[in-house]
Amino acid sequence: MSPFRWSFRSQFLLGFLACAALLGYAFYVQFQLQILPCAFCIFQRIAFAALGLVFLMGGLHAPRGAGSRRAWSLLAVVAAIVGMGYSGRHAWVQLFPPEMPNCGPGLNFMVERQSWLGAARQVLMANGDCSAIDWKFLGLSMPMWCLLWFIGLALWALYAGFKRRQTHLFRR
Repeated sequence: MSPFRWSFRSQFLLGFLACAALLGYAFYVQFQLQILPCAFCIFQRIAFAALGLVFLMGGLHAPRGAGSRRAWSLLAVVAAIVGMGYSGRHAWVQLFPPEMPNCGPGLNFMVERQSWLGAARQVLMANGDCSAIDWKFLGLSMPMWCLLWFIGLALWALYAGFKRRQTHLFRR
């Protein structure tokens, strides 16, 4: 059966599974392929985690009312837009790298040298060299693929939330 005909719950849980799979692949790339993430990568992961959390909570809630489904959908779109902003900016930096790279050490090194708050502050300042392209698939770098995934998941959330559902007068 087509996922476009699934229930709101199933569609949102599929969105959660997609986010979980994308995060799993990001960790695989980091720990198995030894490609360290930059600050933009970390923020994209946080956005995927937030989007996945919204998909999971909306799927578990599975509201019957159209207004509640639309609210969950719009929450997911907000998380996806944040992710689009980070991945779009990261792709821009990769396409048009600055003259002087401004990235710093990896997150593990920063945590060892500073406290968690200091490391978080350094990540938020985005001091790493995010212009390096270490991974490509079909000619697109990872931030470009992330941008496409954020767009696709936002459209999926809108479809799931705003799709007209058949209502039955007598529910069994």
